Amino acid sequence: MKIVCIGGTVANSSTTESALLLAGQAAREAGADVSHFGGAYLGVLPHYRGAGHQAGVGAELVEAVRQADGIIIAAPGYHGTVSGLVKNALDYLEDLAKDARPYLDGRAVGLIATAYGDQATMSTMMTLRAITHALRGWPTPLGATVRTSQGLFDAQGACTDARIAAQLSTVGSQVVMGARSLAGAAA
Repeated sequence: MKIVCIGGTVANSSTTESALLLAGQAAREAGADVSHFGGAYLGVLPHYRGAGHQAGVGAELVEAVRQADGIIIAAPGYHGTVSGLVKNALDYLEDLAKDARPYLDGRAVGLIATAYGDQATMSTMMTLRAITHALRGWPTPLGATVRTSQGLFDAQGACTDARIAAQLSTVGSQVVMGARSLAGAAA
Protein backbone atom coordinates (compact mmCIF):
# COMPACT_ATOMS: atom_id res chain seq x y z
CA MET A 1 0.00 0.00 0.00
CA LYS A 2 1.28 3.43 -0.97
CA ILE A 3 -0.10 6.41 0.92
CA VAL A 4 0.67 10.03 0.02
CA CYS A 5 0.36 12.78 2.65
CA ILE A 6 -0.29 16.30 1.34
CA GLY A 7 -0.62 19.42 3.46
CA GLY A 8 0.78 21.84 5.93
CA THR A 9 1.60 25.52 5.98
CA VAL A 10 4.63 27.65 5.18
CA ALA A 11 5.34 28.00 8.92
CA ASN A 12 7.93 25.70 10.47
CA SER A 13 6.44 23.20 12.92
CA SER A 14 2.84 24.01 12.01
CA THR A 15 0.03 22.20 13.80
CA THR A 16 -1.34 21.15 10.41
CA GLU A 17 1.89 19.49 9.39
CA SER A 18 2.34 17.89 12.82
CA ALA A 19 -1.17 16.43 12.55
CA LEU A 20 -0.43 15.16 9.03
CA LEU A 21 2.80 13.51 10.18
CA LEU A 22 0.99 11.76 13.04
CA ALA A 23 -1.72 10.41 10.70
CA GLY A 24 0.99 9.34 8.25
CA GLN A 25 2.77 7.50 11.05
CA ALA A 26 -0.43 5.58 11.82
CA ALA A 27 -0.66 4.60 8.14
CA ARG A 28 2.98 3.47 8.25
CA GLU A 29 2.26 1.40 11.38
CA ALA A 30 -0.67 -0.19 9.51
CA GLY A 31 1.82 -1.42 6.91
CA ALA A 32 1.80 1.31 4.28
CA ASP A 33 4.70 2.94 2.46
CA VAL A 34 4.13 6.64 3.17
CA SER A 35 5.46 9.66 1.28
CA HIS A 36 5.01 13.23 2.46
CA PHE A 37 4.55 16.54 0.63
CA GLY A 38 4.49 19.20 3.33
CA GLY A 39 4.57 22.95 3.53
CA ALA A 40 8.18 23.27 2.36
CA TYR A 41 7.33 21.45 -0.90
CA LEU A 42 3.92 23.05 -1.39
CA GLY A 43 5.26 26.53 -0.65
CA VAL A 44 7.47 26.60 -3.74
CA LEU A 45 4.86 25.33 -6.19
CA PRO A 46 3.86 28.18 -8.51
CA HIS A 47 0.17 28.81 -9.05
CA TYR A 48 -1.09 25.90 -11.12
CA ARG A 49 -1.04 26.96 -14.81
CA GLY A 50 -0.19 30.50 -13.71
CA ALA A 51 2.55 32.73 -15.06
CA GLY A 52 5.35 30.91 -13.18
CA HIS A 53 4.10 27.40 -13.95
CA GLN A 54 6.27 25.24 -16.20
CA ALA A 55 5.94 21.70 -17.50
CA GLY A 56 7.31 19.23 -14.99
CA VAL A 57 6.80 21.46 -11.95
CA GLY A 58 5.01 19.47 -9.29
CA ALA A 59 5.70 16.24 -11.17
CA GLU A 60 6.90 14.43 -8.02
CA LEU A 61 3.59 15.14 -6.29
CA VAL A 62 1.50 14.18 -9.31
CA GLU A 63 3.43 10.95 -9.90
CA ALA A 64 3.26 9.97 -6.22
CA VAL A 65 -0.53 10.44 -6.24
CA ARG A 66 -0.78 8.55 -9.54
CA GLN A 67 0.90 5.54 -7.88
CA ALA A 68 -0.91 5.93 -4.54
CA ASP A 69 -3.53 3.63 -3.09
CA GLY A 70 -4.60 6.28 -0.58
CA ILE A 71 -4.12 9.94 0.26
CA ILE A 72 -4.15 11.94 3.48
CA ILE A 73 -4.81 15.67 3.10
CA ALA A 74 -4.34 18.17 5.93
CA ALA A 75 -5.36 21.79 5.49
CA PRO A 76 -5.50 24.73 7.84
CA GLY A 77 -8.73 26.68 7.88
CA TYR A 78 -8.01 30.17 6.61
CA HIS A 79 -11.03 32.47 6.60
CA GLY A 80 -13.37 29.50 6.84
CA THR A 81 -11.95 27.35 4.07
CA VAL A 82 -8.93 25.46 2.75
CA SER A 83 -5.70 27.47 2.53
CA GLY A 84 -4.56 28.58 -0.91
CA LEU A 85 -1.32 26.62 -0.41
CA VAL A 86 -3.14 23.28 -0.08
CA LYS A 87 -5.74 24.14 -2.73
CA ASN A 88 -2.99 24.97 -5.23
CA ALA A 89 -1.34 21.59 -4.58
CA LEU A 90 -4.66 19.84 -5.16
CA ASP A 91 -5.07 21.80 -8.40
CA TYR A 92 -1.94 20.03 -9.67
CA LEU A 93 -3.96 16.80 -9.61
CA GLU A 94 -5.66 18.10 -12.76
CA ASP A 95 -2.64 16.51 -14.47
CA LEU A 96 -4.28 13.14 -13.65
CA ALA A 97 -7.50 13.99 -15.52
CA LYS A 98 -6.79 11.82 -18.56
CA ASP A 99 -5.29 8.86 -16.66
CA ALA A 100 -6.97 5.46 -16.81
CA ARG A 101 -7.69 6.08 -13.12
CA PRO A 102 -8.37 9.83 -13.17
CA TYR A 103 -7.82 12.19 -10.26
CA LEU A 104 -8.35 10.28 -6.97
CA ASP A 105 -10.62 7.64 -8.47
CA GLY A 106 -10.58 4.41 -6.46
CA ARG A 107 -8.47 5.87 -3.69
CA ALA A 108 -9.26 6.22 0.01
CA VAL A 109 -8.75 9.80 1.23
CA GLY A 110 -8.26 10.75 4.87
CA LEU A 111 -8.95 14.36 5.76
CA ILE A 112 -7.63 16.64 8.52
CA ALA A 113 -8.76 20.22 9.10
CA THR A 114 -7.00 22.47 11.60
CA ALA A 115 -7.98 25.93 12.80
CA TYR A 116 -8.17 28.10 15.89
CA GLY A 117 -11.95 27.83 16.01
CA ASP A 118 -14.48 25.04 15.72
CA GLN A 119 -16.47 26.79 12.99
CA ALA A 120 -13.39 27.06 10.74
CA THR A 121 -12.42 23.42 11.29
CA MET A 122 -15.88 22.27 10.27
CA SER A 123 -16.22 24.49 7.20
CA THR A 124 -12.71 23.48 6.11
CA MET A 125 -13.59 19.80 6.58
CA MET A 126 -16.75 20.23 4.50
CA THR A 127 -14.70 21.88 1.74
CA LEU A 128 -12.10 19.08 1.84
CA ARG A 129 -14.89 16.49 1.51
CA ALA A 130 -16.40 18.39 -1.43
CA ILE A 131 -13.01 18.58 -3.15
CA THR A 132 -12.43 14.85 -2.53
CA HIS A 133 -15.81 14.00 -4.06
CA ALA A 134 -15.12 16.27 -7.04
CA LEU A 135 -11.84 14.42 -7.56
CA ARG A 136 -13.70 11.06 -7.35
CA GLY A 137 -11.99 10.05 -4.10
CA TRP A 138 -13.49 8.05 -1.24
CA PRO A 139 -13.32 10.01 2.04
CA THR A 140 -12.72 7.90 5.11
CA PRO A 141 -15.58 7.72 7.61
CA LEU A 142 -13.68 9.83 10.14
CA GLY A 143 -12.20 13.18 9.27
CA ALA A 144 -10.15 14.78 12.03
CA THR A 145 -11.01 18.33 13.04
CA VAL A 146 -8.22 19.75 15.15
CA ARG A 147 -8.71 22.94 17.11
CA THR A 148 -5.21 24.31 17.36
CA SER A 149 -3.66 25.58 20.55
CA GLN A 150 -0.22 26.35 21.89
CA GLY A 151 1.52 23.16 22.99
CA LEU A 152 -0.83 20.75 21.18
CA PHE A 153 2.25 18.98 19.81
CA ASP A 154 5.46 18.63 21.80
CA ALA A 155 8.97 19.11 20.44
CA GLN A 156 9.12 15.45 19.34
CA GLY A 157 5.84 15.73 17.39
CA ALA A 158 3.68 13.84 19.88
CA CYS A 159 0.15 15.13 20.36
CA THR A 160 -0.54 16.18 23.95
CA ASP A 161 -4.32 15.72 23.60
CA ALA A 162 -5.28 12.03 23.69
CA ARG A 163 -8.62 12.59 21.90
CA ILE A 164 -7.00 14.41 18.97
CA ALA A 165 -4.16 11.90 18.82
CA ALA A 166 -6.73 9.10 18.56
CA GLN A 167 -8.58 10.91 15.75
CA LEU A 168 -5.38 11.38 13.75
CA SER A 169 -4.37 7.77 14.27
CA THR A 170 -7.81 6.63 13.14
CA VAL A 171 -7.61 8.74 9.97
CA GLY A 172 -4.25 7.16 9.10
CA SER A 173 -5.39 3.60 9.76
CA GLN A 174 -8.73 4.11 7.97
CA VAL A 175 -6.94 5.28 4.82
CA VAL A 176 -4.95 2.05 4.76
CA MET A 177 -8.06 -0.04 5.50
CA GLY A 178 -10.02 1.80 2.80
CA ALA A 179 -7.18 1.46 0.29
CA ARG A 180 -7.01 -2.29 0.91
CA SER A 181 -10.79 -2.61 0.54
CA LEU A 182 -10.85 -0.62 -2.69
CA ALA A 183 -7.91 -2.62 -4.08
CA GLY A 184 -9.74 -5.88 -3.25
CA ALA A 185 -12.93 -4.64 -4.88
CA ALA A 186 -11.06 -3.74 -8.07
CA ALA A 187 -9.38 -7.15 -8.31
